[in-house]
Amino acid sequence: MADAEDAVTVGTIPVQQLRAGDHAFVGYDDDDAGRDVASAFAWSGLAQREKVMVFAAPQLAEDEVWNRLDAPGPLLGAARDRGQLVVTSMRTLIHPAHDFTPERQWERIEEETDLALKEGYRGLRTYIDMHWVGELNADVAVMMHRESHAHHLFTGRPYTEICAYDSRWFAPEVLTAMHEAHPCRLLPRLGALHTEQVGTIVRLAGEADIATRDQFIVAVREGLARSADAGRLTVDLSQVIFLSAACAVDLLRLAVSAAHDLIEVRCHPTAARILRRVHAESLPNLLISEVSR
Repeated sequence: MADAEDAVTVGTIPVQQLRAGDHAFVGYDDDDAGRDVASAFAWSGLAQREKVMVFAAPQLAEDEVWNRLDAPGPLLGAARDRGQLVVTSMRTLIHPAHDFTPERQWERIEEETDLALKEGYRGLRTYIDMHWVGELNADVAVMMHRESHAHHLFTGRPYTEICAYDSRWFAPEVLTAMHEAHPCRLLPRLGALHTEQVGTIVRLAGEADIATRDQFIVAVREGLARSADAGRLTVDLSQVIFLSAACAVDLLRLAVSAAHDLIEVRCHPTAARILRRVHAESLPNLLISEVSR
């Protein structure tokens, strides 16, 4: 998987932070899961003047796909009419070929990206439900080769792709391999919070609000406990797209009670402003470091 290994790893992020050139994995485990991710991905692309192609699960009727993208009303009609938003299938993409090959799919994606630019859009983004593998009776190993060797589609090109895997259909070892092969891994739904503990770093991604406040507090508290001997902790909020004032206050409260010499908070300017409004800079052991992706 040389191409996957050479790609820049972004890690686990919310769908709202995807950028042109990202190749993302997302998993789901029920028929309604992930619909908000697909919808947010499509709407974000339209707002950024990109062309959006949705390769939905083959078992879904086209009207059902449109309803999932546009609940509760027909607001995407104009984008649909002008061809900026397209619901299609992998069979249609690789036509007239009947059998899937990575080369044919790569060729067609490159053609569609070039076409989007020719039509005046800033780029192309695709949401691909991987149930097409079963629908086309494709070899899973060949699909995995495609996924782990597709880096050229994204390098220096305005192409963004989400590959959505139904964990009920794919084998656990396939899901693990594909999770690792994608430079980006998405949170499975909007409003979620992902936490990681790595040495003296606690990383958070998603939304830190009333729904995830307890999870936020536990993650920071665990990070402080793990780094007590070192006396230093980095709280990485660079992948947090929303930080509530309550969570900001919780962070300060925990920092005040810690015996750490330094607690560095890495965050975007918006989160930094919230922290400053709750007087974070008055804490001598807390440092706000503004970052951008």
